[in-house]
Amino acid sequence: MTRRAVEERRLAATVHGTYLVAPPAGGPPCAAVVGFHGYGETAADHLAALSRLPGAERWLLAAVQGLHPFYRKDGSVVASWMTAFDRDNALADNTRYAASALAALAREHPSVARWALAGFSQGVAMAYRAAAGAPHPIHALVALAGDVPPDVAAGGMRGFPPVLIGRGTGDAWYDDAKLAADVDTLASRGVEVETCVFAGGHEWHPDFLTRAATFLTAHLDR
Repeated sequence: MTRRAVEERRLAATVHGTYLVAPPAGGPPCAAVVGFHGYGETAADHLAALSRLPGAERWLLAAVQGLHPFYRKDGSVVASWMTAFDRDNALADNTRYAASALAALAREHPSVARWALAGFSQGVAMAYRAAAGAPHPIHALVALAGDVPPDVAAGGMRGFPPVLIGRGTGDAWYDDAKLAADVDTLASRGVEVETCVFAGGHEWHPDFLTRAATFLTAHLDR
């Protein structure tokens, strides 16, 4: 039997994404923190983590959900940002999606003058990409347990906001070598970078939440 040749094609499609918003109490917000969740999480998971930041009640909080949902074994639906399959198109799609979410939030909340982004694990790369492609200035970026994506580093990172990188000493995936490499990458491109190494794992540790809140306050409450 002759094996038939197979040709692969690409076709653009429109899909719908989701983001969650938690406005502060007591009037229109002046600052916002927009986050990107990790692999196998949801926007609700990430929003819950951001809500644990000390003093977060005074900021608009938002979390963007990845465009690629899947089922856990328990039947719950979670999401990821991308796989190796069709990676280049996924990068472009996700970057446009993040920019669209930021633009929508700016339209919905015109009182917000200062913006921060946050990412956890796989969502860290999305936070960096969102900062690089944002439709308005970003004033701070929190990166917990995830590295600088090479496509963003290759762009030069001109005008990039200050970055706080977090790493748990028990995190075998985002290790000391990756942290050091990211600090070198950012510093070599003129990006202001701070680090927080805490006694924990691949997690939103209380010590990191406290440090991140201090960092965000310094850049948002102006």
